[in-house]
Amino acid sequence: MAVSVANYVRIKKELEEAGALLVAVSKKKSVVDILSLYELGQRDFGENYVQELMEKQPQLPADIRWHFIGHLQRNKVKYIVPICSLIQGVDSLSLLDEINKQAIRSNRIVDCLLQVHIAREETKFGFDESELAAVVPLIAERKNVRVLGFMGMASFTADELQIRSEFRHLKKMVQQHASNFSSPESPVISMGMSGDYSIALQEGSTLVRIGSLLFGARQ
Repeated sequence: MAVSVANYVRIKKELEEAGALLVAVSKKKSVVDILSLYELGQRDFGENYVQELMEKQPQLPADIRWHFIGHLQRNKVKYIVPICSLIQGVDSLSLLDEINKQAIRSNRIVDCLLQVHIAREETKFGFDESELAAVVPLIAERKNVRVLGFMGMASFTADELQIRSEFRHLKKMVQQHASNFSSPESPVISMGMSGDYSIALQEGSTLVRIGSLLFGARQ
C-alpha cells in the first residue's frame, strides 16, 4: 500500500486543531515512502531500530527531525545521539546517563522523554510511579540532556474506558512532575498511536506516533 495522502491530510488537520505534533512512524518503510510524506510537508519521523535509522538517515533530507521511539540499548546510544531530535523511550536512569555521556562527546544537548509504564501488559517498558518519584528529581544533574516530558503506551485492548483511564493517568503524572522538566509550562505528553490517537488527543496528548494509518500495514 502506498502512502495514504487522504489519511495524512485528515490526521494532520486533527492534530493541528488539538495543538499536537504528528510523528510519522516509518520503521520498516522505504526511503521512497518517507519522501512521499516529506513532500507533503511532514518533517517528524519515528524509528524503532538503530541500524535501520542509521541506514536511512544519510539518504534523506537533512531537515528531517528523527525521533527514536523504540527500546534503546545503552551500547547503541552513541550511534543515534548525533542525529536524533528526540529520544522518546528512556526507561532507566542508566540509559539517561549514557545519553548524557554521549551528548557531551558530541557537544550536543539531547532532548528526551521518560517512558512510563501505564499499560496492564507486562511486556511494555517504562518507569512505574515509585521509580519516577526517585528518578525525576535527579534529571537536572545531567546537563547535556533535556527531559521534556513523558511517553506512554496504553494497553492493547478494545476497552476504550481502560485506554482513556491509562492516558488520563499519564497526563496526571506529567502534571505532578512538570516542574522538573526543561519547559515546565509546556511539557510533552507523548501518547496515542494509529488505533487510539483520538482518545489520546481528548485526554491531552501533545504528540502522537502514527504509522499504519499513513504508510499502511507493515509486512
